[in-house]
Amino acid sequence: MAAATWRYRGDLEAKRPAALVRFANGRLRSPESLRFTVYRSRDTAHPRKRHRRILVSETERLCYVGHNFGSGVMRCNSLCRYFVGVLDKDSGQMEVYNAEMFNMQPLLSDNLIPGDTKDYQKKSYREKVDLCIEAFGTSKQKRALSSRRMNAVGNDIVSTAVTKAAANIIDAKGVTALMQDVAQDDVQTISAFLPPCHEDANRPEHVYKFEDILSPTEYEALRVPAAALASATAEDITKKAEERSHCSFVLEELKFLPADEKSRDHKARCLWFLDTLIKFSHLKVIKKKHPMGPECPHIISRKLMKNFTSLTYNNGSVQNLVSASMKAKITAYVILLALHINNFQTDLTILQNDMKLQESRILDIAKALRLKISKARGGLGLENDQNHKLGTLSLPLPVQKAPPGQRKRKKIN
Repeated sequence: MAAATWRYRGDLEAKRPAALVRFANGRLRSPESLRFTVYRSRDTAHPRKRHRRILVSETERLCYVGHNFGSGVMRCNSLCRYFVGVLDKDSGQMEVYNAEMFNMQPLLSDNLIPGDTKDYQKKSYREKVDLCIEAFGTSKQKRALSSRRMNAVGNDIVSTAVTKAAANIIDAKGVTALMQDVAQDDVQTISAFLPPCHEDANRPEHVYKFEDILSPTEYEALRVPAAALASATAEDITKKAEERSHCSFVLEELKFLPADEKSRDHKARCLWFLDTLIKFSHLKVIKKKHPMGPECPHIISRKLMKNFTSLTYNNGSVQNLVSASMKAKITAYVILLALHINNFQTDLTILQNDMKLQESRILDIAKALRLKISKARGGLGLENDQNHKLGTLSLPLPVQKAPPGQRKRKKIN
């Protein structure tokens, strides 16, 4: 046979590229028995639409459809060029023609006619896989598909039942009453994390005892870290304010440390622990063994981890989390420390800003502590036109009231 030569002929005689087909669901057993039908766009004037083609082939079991346009078209047609060579063995001449790749997919829906693939293309990948499992899947795959669909139906039934039950409760009780119940539950949740309250005390300092906030051993451990605050000069306080190393409440109170050494040391210890509590409240997930640094005494670190964090499980490991309820507990202890520091009256707005809380949240906690709330203009560290909320612990303690609008139950005689 003579040496083969080739000649590029472009498109076929019908002025269109040759079709190369690939079946998406496997290999055909007898491809020579297939017959293909080509549908071309009638809009021959449009530069893009005139090249659109749909290729259809039908076997005894399935109908296959492929096309060269739309969302499901193969991107290789726009990135590569394909050619088909026809070799004449006698002359050794090879004719080379342009070619185009078609991805033939089974048309599984009974409602579609050949060429109408819109509904099939709109289906999700999961739905297409389910259709393939129905047609070609094993018995085990079909049982799993049936079980999954039954579970989906069961979930829909449960969701519908829950929605209906919630609607019935809202209709029967009313949105206002439900909101009042939620508010009452929130107050009860906050109360569960408060220090012991001695309602029969005859002096404000005995209502919430200092020993319930800091034990004598913990108080003694604060002597060393609080020494720097007790000995702070005016220049040191100015530098701390520039560095923002402490919260606003502590920086302001450092300006008014008592001259008496014992009282000065006591206030410095309280301020140091209050500042540590506020910094600890800004954490979320505790990943370090000593989150407050090496200068924090071990007994204080253990107190923070044990009393002001919740245990949570993540990826098989135990983590300490400062949850919303724990932050409410920290806020309550911060308010009580501030009361002991300031003769049982403190500016709640400053503490609110330091702890990055909403005003309604800190007021709810203050009310749960049985404080009297009053207003004041201006104040330490705030603008003059900003209203302050002051919290005062005084005797007799205010009576805890139910949320506004909640009706009292009538006694049945």
